Amino acid sequence: MHTAATPFTLHAWKEGNRHDYRSGWKGTSHEFGDITLTCPLPRTASATVVSEVRGGLIPTASFEARGIHTDVVRLPTLNRSTLRVGDAMVYMTRNRWGATHQQRSLQLKYAGDRYRMWAVDAREYVVSREADNEDPGVTIRVRESGRGKRKQLAVQVTGQVGEGDISLALIFAGVDRSALTRRGAVRAGFSRVTHLFAESQY
Repeated sequence: MHTAATPFTLHAWKEGNRHDYRSGWKGTSHEFGDITLTCPLPRTASATVVSEVRGGLIPTASFEARGIHTDVVRLPTLNRSTLRVGDAMVYMTRNRWGATHQQRSLQLKYAGDRYRMWAVDAREYVVSREADNEDPGVTIRVRESGRGKRKQLAVQVTGQVGEGDISLALIFAGVDRSALTRRGAVRAGFSRVTHLFAESQY
């Protein structure tokens, strides 16, 4: 079921110790209730890092990255990743060589709908569900602001939104989105070229 959603805010939180440390974002949506994003979850396996968003009225979403690179990152990356919302897999593709924000955007397919996720900058991103003959679509804008204990995420919805849309949008606040920004894309491009050159020397 789709509904209008008033803007809401999630606030930074953290708890636990070195062996069971958790942090992320918590807040309440008038329409969807209490929401908690944990990014990342405490690690239970090597070479794996997972972020998770859950709430009383939204399906649980998880974003998992696997590979040796995850041992040196704090958040799951877009490389070698798996995204699930509820029991459904979300299929993701992107153009690594795109020159603009739109060209670098993630193309998503979930529950028969098509979505696009792009980074406005390092602190703001947008997730949109494409319109079709039966649905005008929706746009969800997420903006991080503040520092330390004052950090918060402002969430603004334009259009009629479903529970899965909220989960899909918020999980990306717990993901390393740098490859979608201009600076991050350039850095990733240099890294790929360097890696290919190194491999060619063997």
